[in-house]
Amino acid sequence: MSNSSNKAVVPEAKSALDKFKFEVANEIGVPLKDGYNGDLTSKQNGSVGGYMVKKMIEAQEKQMAGNSTTM
Repeated sequence: MSNSSNKAVVPEAKSALDKFKFEVANEIGVPLKDGYNGDLTSKQNGSVGGYMVKKMIEAQEKQMAGNSTTM
């Protein structure tokens, strides 16, 4: 069970966001695992979140430009 107070705005998207988080962590070499990740540095955790936001913005920009290619 997670102690996180973060809640998805669209609860149905939670599993997709979790999958995306693990994909991003793998891409940038952060050893994220299911469950406790307190052994990771703030920098590592922040880089995962930052890269997720970067990729989501990129996908939205492409969609707004009429290119339906997504993450």
